[in-house]
Amino acid sequence: MANAVKRLIPLLDRVLIKRAEAVTKTAGGIVIPEKAQSKVLHGEVVAVGPGARKENGEFIPVLVKIGDRVLLPEYGGTKVSLENDDKEYHLFRESDILAKIEN
Repeated sequence: MANAVKRLIPLLDRVLIKRAEAVTKTAGGIVIPEKAQSKVLHGEVVAVGPGARKENGEFIPVLVKIGDRVLLPEYGGTKVSLENDDKEYHLFRESDILAKIEN
């Protein structure tokens, strides 16, 4: 993992996610055109903030951890580009994440 990702720490209940790669070729070897590819709705958690704050200042812990696979909404999140890294990352609030995918 890039050093830039390790230095980025999301604030409060935000989670940095690396979206999974879209399938570009079928099992039979047929190349799928870009317009026909479905949007990738899952990814891997790369960095996690400390959690949201209660009114008394205590943190509410985040339910996902680094390395978890999660299900994402079709729209939303903030696209993040990191220096010297070609991968695409998105920043989501914990409440925007739909589910955690168990292995």
